[in-house]
Amino acid sequence: MPRLRSPDYSHATLTIPSTAWGRNVDSDRFPRSSTVVNGTTSNPNSTCISLDVASLRMIEVTLAADDARNFDPRRKELRNSYRKLKAASWIVPPTIALIVLACLLSASSSFRAKTIPSAAGDLSGFSALAPIDIHAHAFINDPAVTDLLKRLNLRILNICVVVQHGRGYDEAAPLNRTARQVLHSSGGRAAWCSTFDPQDFEKPGFADRSNKILNETFAEGAVAVKIWKAIGMDLKKSDGSYLMADDPVFNSIYADIAAHNRTLVAHLAEPTSCWQPPNPESPDYGYYNQHPEWFMFRHPERPSKETILAARDRLLANNPKLRVVGCHLGSMEVDVDEIARHFDRYPNFAVDTAARAQYLMMQPPEKVRAFLTKYQDRVIYGTDNGLEPGADPARTLPQWNERYLREWRYFSTSEWIEYKGHKYRGLELPQPILRKLYHDNAVNWVPGILGNQ
Repeated sequence: MPRLRSPDYSHATLTIPSTAWGRNVDSDRFPRSSTVVNGTTSNPNSTCISLDVASLRMIEVTLAADDARNFDPRRKELRNSYRKLKAASWIVPPTIALIVLACLLSASSSFRAKTIPSAAGDLSGFSALAPIDIHAHAFINDPAVTDLLKRLNLRILNICVVVQHGRGYDEAAPLNRTARQVLHSSGGRAAWCSTFDPQDFEKPGFADRSNKILNETFAEGAVAVKIWKAIGMDLKKSDGSYLMADDPVFNSIYADIAAHNRTLVAHLAEPTSCWQPPNPESPDYGYYNQHPEWFMFRHPERPSKETILAARDRLLANNPKLRVVGCHLGSMEVDVDEIARHFDRYPNFAVDTAARAQYLMMQPPEKVRAFLTKYQDRVIYGTDNGLEPGADPARTLPQWNERYLREWRYFSTSEWIEYKGHKYRGLELPQPILRKLYHDNAVNWVPGILGNQ
């Protein structure tokens, strides 16, 4: 929502989004600027108009488009701003009113249905941290992706993952190629996590072949390597047993990743609900309805979660020089105490929060806050936001923005967050811990994620 501030200054400042700026505003008289308002840097996607009006205090109005799917949000925000200005205790000079109305007309005439919403004002604190989403999948090389990243001052780790039964994800080569393209088109904001094809693990030369592929991606800019849940849950050996993450066939691959100072990003196992009867109250109920092939309750012949994670733990113990980031809270989402025990046991292990923030919300906030405080160097923010081949960025990217806003409110405020019919109290983490969660830990656990900086 628009915000009004009234510090004791002798001029007025109106801040509008760059997308709402039009020819109807006299840009020579009111030049655009990147300014600091009341000690806080303005939204980089906005334009500040400084009005030399000695009789007024400074007014800051932040306008942000929120959802472009069904209406022009800029018109709504600009109208709200104008009403607030009229209702303010100050006497609003005609100049300000004319500028707001001019911006309203400009936004109305220039809006295009395909426009991706700019960063919401509520995400200004998020953007100020130079946040890094360590778990995303952007497999459409579209300018809208770069636009969103710039608007939010955001970086992502763009993760390649081979899904044997997934359209567009069934081979590593095209995924690596697209991720490399997005890396360059985004100006390095979408760092690249490459992968290899695990399906032919029993064919001669598998490890050498995989290392060659990975080393080529390292030379081209990849900073991490992904392994996925098919290892442990789907891929089988010729003797009928399931391939596990600690199988000797991967030993030289892990050693090579460590030797190149890259990070292994490991999605192994699934939430506990995957092995339990269907429960509409579970955060994962919808996913397993859509993907019954991964609902282990229907496949009792497959390994247990405990078996899969025990193999993961052996991987950690056998490769102490290999940095491992466990995706989705390391599949230990139900209780942060279990994650803590693994942190104490394996110093080379961290976890991301991707697609599991609700599991943190479901636990007592005091317990989660204490966990994130004690292990503030080991938990990395991630979302699992996806832009799959064939998806429409104009429909998908606003959902990214919604998730960033919802989870930012959870981690940074004490507000009640409504999500999927439930209310959860925010954690209100202190700024130093937020900085680690959203930025520093990604930099430390995935060296090179900032590119050439």
